[in-house]
Amino acid sequence: MSQTLTMLAAAAPLAAGWSLHSRRLHRRIEAARKDPLTGLLTRDPFQARARKIAAAGAFAVVVIDLDGFKQINDTYGHAAGDAVIAASGQRLGEWSRRHSGVAGRLGGDEFSAVIRVSRTRELRAAMNTLTASLAGPVEFEDHLTRVGASAGVILHHPGNGLADLSRLMRCADEVMYGVKQTGGGWMAAYGATPVYRTVNGRRDGRPGTGEAL
Repeated sequence: MSQTLTMLAAAAPLAAGWSLHSRRLHRRIEAARKDPLTGLLTRDPFQARARKIAAAGAFAVVVIDLDGFKQINDTYGHAAGDAVIAASGQRLGEWSRRHSGVAGRLGGDEFSAVIRVSRTRELRAAMNTLTASLAGPVEFEDHLTRVGASAGVILHHPGNGLADLSRLMRCADEVMYGVKQTGGGWMAAYGATPVYRTVNGRRDGRPGTGEAL
């Protein structure tokens, strides 16, 4: 009996050390999945979570690009731009959670979200709330900075066929691009077929698409 207790006592520090290592490893993995500036998921983890939402019923895909962001950077510096990105990400994240969804930062001032919604009226109310929130002031040092947002959104019902998240994101991105050319706000896509050709999986003309394959 005493020998068993001795062995258990010797193993306890090893077990505690392994448990601590496992928790640290888990935190590092989770940190790698999130954008450090906004706390939102990065592109690949976002799409993985979004696909789970898409498999569970009606949903909407939103692609967002901030308006006036470059002017913030040029006028107040990159630290002010970071403050705007952080605030925008926080607002988008809170909005997506209220709608049982998920949000991600795709890069730069480009974001996306997938939310659970089934009716056009509900989607309209949700998008009006989002764009108003993103247009709110952001405090940086002794300045109040503001940006707007351009957003494209597409609503998908299970009756419309199997959801292809990548294609739906491209459609929402195309609508967002059109909205941005006309002064911002949001607009819904009326079809799930991309119009622009894509390069390396992104709408042709976006920065970083490179040469056509």
